[in-house]
Formats: sequence, structure tokens, C-alpha cells
Amino acid sequence: MVEQLGELRDSNDAKNNPEELRRRINDEGYLFFKQFLNRDNLLELRRQILTTLQEGGWLTAGTDPMDGIADVTKRCTEGERKYEDVYHKVQKLEALHRSAHWPETLDMMEKIMGRRGMPVPHQIVRLWFPKYTQYTTPIHQDFVHFQGNFDNITVWAPIGDCPIELGGLAVVPGSHKVGEVLNHGFALGAGMLNLDVEKEAIRHPELTSGWHTTNYEAGDFLTFRSLTVHKALPNVTDDKMRVSLDNRYNPVGEPISERMLIPHSPVGELTWEEIYQDWQSDDLKYFWRKYNDPVVPHSMEYQDKGFADAVDRARAGEAHAIQRLKTTAENDPNTPYGITSREVLEEIGGLD
Repeated sequence: MVEQLGELRDSNDAKNNPEELRRRINDEGYLFFKQFLNRDNLLELRRQILTTLQEGGWLTAGTDPMDGIADVTKRCTEGERKYEDVYHKVQKLEALHRSAHWPETLDMMEKIMGRRGMPVPHQIVRLWFPKYTQYTTPIHQDFVHFQGNFDNITVWAPIGDCPIELGGLAVVPGSHKVGEVLNHGFALGAGMLNLDVEKEAIRHPELTSGWHTTNYEAGDFLTFRSLTVHKALPNVTDDKMRVSLDNRYNPVGEPISERMLIPHSPVGELTWEEIYQDWQSDDLKYFWRKYNDPVVPHSMEYQDKGFADAVDRARAGEAHAIQRLKTTAENDPNTPYGITSREVLEEIGGLD
């Protein structure tokens, strides 16, 4: 059965009306803008990222990096060591971190929030290989990963055209009105947490409006609240790499999780000193320190619950859960998750 997808509402007509923008995001939980970002800046960022991927062997040799033609024999995903080798090089790009400070985005965040929004330095680039749909980003609310306060806002933008078959983002309009963090269990894919919309809809009718998306183009962006339920669609192309940008903004003066002040690195360590070593300018280095937003501890309660769910499913023989434990045991052998993963795998005979 083909999933029915509604069309996102275009809010370009209200881009200069802060009151209407706030009304819409408070009502629907998201705002979508067509051709809003500076296209030249975005395509230059795409060139730098995809050139890095080609140098790392992820794109087909001899092709134009801007076409994003993936070498599917090199497939990997977040949480794997071989992914981080190339991803860390992408994270070091100065242009990537400058993207959070593009003036059109900062201006829009101030209109939506009614005050300045601080770019969150923990920026994420999603790099999704084709024919790897089991690792598609699952259904979730961003708060479980980013925390701090419910008023922080995500800006998601495709770095290049992203038609539905390439795997753009989809949201459930009005889902933020649940007003709470919903129950998230285990899943493969970025963040490894998933919520069961059908199950949660029994007590939350706000989740029944269906999935909305669009055929994104370079320059489009989607912004939404931390409780808005969303997911990625699968990349079902034959050979195209899906590349997208996750920037987040914290209302100035509101609490921010300590985890949001370190570089994004799902596996292995990456420091700001490593990121900054080849930058040409110093103006954005440690920029967040001037804001003095209250820093709060990052809770592992959601990840702990998701891991416990993975353990239960692995014991029940679920292949994806067993794969999660194998990856964790390999990548983090001396952490509590890694030790437990190995113990469970030994118990169920899941070690190769």
C-alpha cells in the first residue's frame, strides 16, 4: 500500500508578517518556505560537502560531485566507524557552520520567536545512501535528542533538490499540540528512537492529520517545533545521495542542553579545536559564549529506554535490534551500552 502524503502549506505569503507566522506555527507546528534561502550559498555548501564525499570514496569516481551519484558499495550510516571517517571531514567545513548564521534564517527565527534565536552549534548534516532504506530516520520528536526547552526550533533544508523519492522530511501537522514528549522505542536510523503514531493516536487525536511533505528544491526550508512529530521518507532512488542540513535555534535566554554545545559526532570524539584548525576566519569560533544561555545537563532517559527496548527485541530475535547491539558492542565496547550489548549477544548466540 502506497502511503498517502499531503502537501505542506507554503508560508511565503506571510514571511513578512510575524504575527501570522507565529499563529501558523502555533497552530500547525511547522512553517514551510519555498526558495527562501540564498541559493548560491546553498549550492556552494553542496559543492564543498559532495566534493568531500567524493574524496572519501562515497561518490562514483569520475562523476560531477554536484550530481551526488553514490557508490552504493560504500554504503554506511550514522553509528558506524566507517561513516564517521568521512563525516568528521564534513563537520570541519567552515561553510557548514556559517550556514546556521545566514542572515535570512536569523531574521526569520526572530520573527517566529519574537526575540533573537541563538544558532545551536551542534549542527548536523544528514548523508543518506540510496538502497539503504532500513536506516531511514524514524518517527520522532526532536526534544528527545536536543532537550533544553520546548521552544527551540529546528530548520531542516535540503542541500540541493530533494524530490519525494530522494527522501525529504515529512511532518504531522498539529502534532506538537500533544504538549508532551511521547513514548519512543528502538529503531534503526539516525537517533535510533521511534514513536508509534498509531498507538499514540489512541490518546492523542492531534496525531491523526496524516503525513505532509513536498518535492523540495534547493533554497526551500522547513522549520518546526521540538514536539512536532516528523520523519524522513526513504531514499528509493537508484544512485542518488540525499544531503540535508539540520540547524537549530534556541530562544536567547532559554536553557540549552550541554550536549548542544559540542560537535555532532555519533561515534568517536570530535573537538572544536579539530573543527577550527583550517578555518579562514575567527569570528564564529565559540560564538555561543557571548549569549550566556543557561546550560543544563543532558538527560539520557530517552536513549536508555530505547536501548532497553532494543535489548528486549534482540532477545526476542528481532534482526534490527540484534544489529543495533552488534554495532554498539563494536563501537563502544567499554561503555555500559557496549558491555550490555556483548552480554546479550553472547546470551542469545548473536556474536559472529
